[in-house]
Amino acid sequence: MKTMVTAIVIPILCLYFYYITKKEMREQDAKWLSIGKVPEEAIVSGEIVSISIEKEKYYYHRYVYNQHIILQTKTGNIHLIKKQPAKQKMSELTFQKQERITAFGTWENRKFLVNRIQHDRVSPGMPVQ
Repeated sequence: MKTMVTAIVIPILCLYFYYITKKEMREQDAKWLSIGKVPEEAIVSGEIVSISIEKEKYYYHRYVYNQHIILQTKTGNIHLIKKQPAKQKMSELTFQKQERITAFGTWENRKFLVNRIQHDRVSPGMPVQ
């Protein structure tokens, strides 16, 4: 009798944990794909002082590219972070140091999370106003 109960319960438990794991993986994949989408609640603009990119582990075999940009504005320096899921190799950056940009995103603590970046129509090297 005990072996019959065990023969029924163990496969049911295995299927249950398999289902839970698959469900969690789907949820994490959806979060990973939407990681770079932040609400555009604020706008900052200025001249790029420095740019760096790092690859960070997100969840098991999923990674995220973080672009760190220091932006010189009228009031001082602002640290921008643009996050992107690492689906393939990071695309080439379309902006360089001393270029003026406008970033749209939201504030988190003292850092600005970026949804999108737009080039300003001012040539590089012009003073920040």
